[in-house]
Amino acid sequence: MNLEMIRECCLKKKGAEETFPFDDITPVYKVMNKMFLLASVVPPYSINVKADPENIIDMRERYEAVTPGYHMSKAHWNSVALDNTIEDKLIFQWIDDSYNLVVKGLKKSDKEELNKLEN
Repeated sequence: MNLEMIRECCLKKKGAEETFPFDDITPVYKVMNKMFLLASVVPPYSINVKADPENIIDMRERYEAVTPGYHMSKAHWNSVALDNTIEDKLIFQWIDDSYNLVVKGLKKSDKEELNKLEN
């Protein structure tokens, strides 16, 4: 898994955009101006993804590379080290889950606007 694969995955999502609100080296992927993924492009490489609070502890217990979200709400975000110990398929699933959780929490008007967008 590399950061370019993650970038491509994020930008394929409906309404997704890449921003740099913190500095020039920390890409943040948003949908309708709400963050669903943050990437660390300085070694050691990692991503922060939103996760269902019901599953968040299990993810951390099952995978050594998953820790509470760095500089994020520990109840809703995980940091995932991109150290090749977790299958790409699972990381892509977590990115999808993060995006879907953010979309689910959007205001009705933002959801309607998102639905009007083309992929």
